[in-house]
Amino acid sequence: MSTEPLLCVENLQTQFHTKSGIVRAVDGISFTVHEGEIVGLVGESGAGKSVASMSLLRLIESPGEIVGGEITYKGETIFSLEDDTDGGRREREAMLANDEIRRRIRGNEIAMIFQDPMKSLNPVFTVGGQLREFIELNRDLSGSEAETEAIRMLREVGIPDPEQRYGEYPHQFSGGMRQRVLIAMALACEPSLIIADEPTTALDVTVEGQIIDLVDDLQDRYGTSFLWVTHDMGVVAEICDRVNVMYLGEIVEQAPVDDLFYDTSHPYTAALLESMPRPDRATELEPIEGVMPEAIDPPSGCRFHPRCPDAREVCTRVHPETKTVAETEDGPHRAACVKHDVFDVGYDESVPLESGEKATVESAESSPNQPSTDGGGAHE
Repeated sequence: MSTEPLLCVENLQTQFHTKSGIVRAVDGISFTVHEGEIVGLVGESGAGKSVASMSLLRLIESPGEIVGGEITYKGETIFSLEDDTDGGRREREAMLANDEIRRRIRGNEIAMIFQDPMKSLNPVFTVGGQLREFIELNRDLSGSEAETEAIRMLREVGIPDPEQRYGEYPHQFSGGMRQRVLIAMALACEPSLIIADEPTTALDVTVEGQIIDLVDDLQDRYGTSFLWVTHDMGVVAEICDRVNVMYLGEIVEQAPVDDLFYDTSHPYTAALLESMPRPDRATELEPIEGVMPEAIDPPSGCRFHPRCPDAREVCTRVHPETKTVAETEDGPHRAACVKHDVFDVGYDESVPLESGEKATVESAESSPNQPSTDGGGAHE
């Protein structure tokens, strides 16, 4: 793994302005992706994973807005803000312009694979025609050259009889085959990074396994880096090198994949693992208690404390930043949980919260008459 990251995200903040208030969908996350590795971004629905992935290419539309942080790719600034003379914030001059990102970065340097191929493929055009057009536009090839390359890419991703299927329409392909087409489209310009947003969610387990094997094989051959966005810890274990666990807009744990599974350091990650089906499990699945709160009014202190089995009184007051809790052979293991000694906030002496107390705290926080006690914490 190279020492300089391919993609570097620092304190990224993306918000949505609604009639009810500001939704902090992504609230101060930081992570890196290096050349040739697959990095996971995992969490429940509503954690902010997809908004984070869309923010990386500045694809957020109104009423959404990236309001803070810095995104760099190969040393170039995709997004950054600086102080303005009037006391506000403005886009940094060194930041790439939108038209340059569209022309040079999206599709060429960084590609995306989306969850639903039927929304990404035009139903009135043939699969081969769409792939050929994409290659023509991005690789400066003639029509015949682009067609030859499109057929080669269909064969590369395991679509049988690609010459025949080149002329077929999306509805004539199975879900797994449509996803292979999107992978072919993503790889067509040989990008350095592919952002895969829940690419196997709609597939059955057999086809999902085939897609994962395909991506693993292609990653070895092309050396492409992946940011793999998913809620499925089983997929994470199968394919990722490092993992970032998101909860309610924040990253709560970061670790090499083996350390995340065998030396879990955040109660939310542990709860995700306990709720995951496994063939060797002798006991019933344990669902995570409660539901994820709204990002418009997150709980005070640790945002997971209303659902956490290890929560203590101090967890309602201290909003922990992610800190290194262990050093491993494959990199630091970081977590945002005050039970670790590195936080030194008196967790061991603090009174454990009972289920009734958690419910009372959660109810008070969700009341519209109560001011927010979080105020953005360290992310303001």
